Amino acid sequence: MMSQEELIARTPEPRTRESLTRDLRQLGVEAGMTLIVHSSLSSLGWVSGGPVAVVQALMDVLTNEGTLVAPTQSGGLSDPTYWQNPPVPREWWPLIQETMPAYDPQTTPTLGMGAIVETFRNFPGVLRSDHPLVSLAAWGRHAEFITAKHSLNYALGENSPLARIYDLDGYILLLGVGYDRCTSLHLAEYRAPGSTEITQSAPIFEHGQRVWKQLKDIDLDSDIFPILGTEFEQQNKFLMGKVGSADARLFNQRLVIDFGVQWLTRQRQKGSQDQLA
Repeated sequence: MMSQEELIARTPEPRTRESLTRDLRQLGVEAGMTLIVHSSLSSLGWVSGGPVAVVQALMDVLTNEGTLVAPTQSGGLSDPTYWQNPPVPREWWPLIQETMPAYDPQTTPTLGMGAIVETFRNFPGVLRSDHPLVSLAAWGRHAEFITAKHSLNYALGENSPLARIYDLDGYILLLGVGYDRCTSLHLAEYRAPGSTEITQSAPIFEHGQRVWKQLKDIDLDSDIFPILGTEFEQQNKFLMGKVGSADARLFNQRLVIDFGVQWLTRQRQKGSQDQLA
């Protein structure tokens, strides 16, 4: 993690709510857009007001007629049996499973999502979906439509906020991060044939009681997204520019998901053929 001293030294002048607003507009973000953002605060340079100013700038550009969305995942609520980075001692598992608080959209913090996302989820008017592991939060015109009825099973598939953004013909903004952070591509994993079924679990409230809920899903793999993203950019239109010091990419969500379905289908077919050879 970059220190404040390093961040200041790498920033020609302070980034502000106003300067970030100008940069976002110049990139192509427009009022009224539905926009899912993946972000790195440090990539922007030193920001006066930190993540609050970044969220305000995004809202200023989109206006109340637009919709701002961010993934607010909380993977720490998962079954400790499967933890790897780092694992916990086996003798801890029963106590963790017994005492871990159930998911609450208001109080459960994000894990590994960054300061901008953690700030955004606490902003007035932001709604958060009900999935204990891979929730998304939204603000603006379509916030309720996007976050409502998030399915516990197959969590990033057809009954997810990602699919609702697709319905709205929304856009993706990669703000100082790469395609490995592009959550929307998981929807392509569901739509491409050949996925592998898995079961997860997490603590939720059900009928007022805390329970460990078994969740059906597919095995997701964001490690392949950078290669997918590179090939997407070779064949499709996208916008690229600077927001603060960050390299930023803006592109249509439907376009990359449809491309991703075709790309993943070919990769899975190739993998099956290799196994048979």
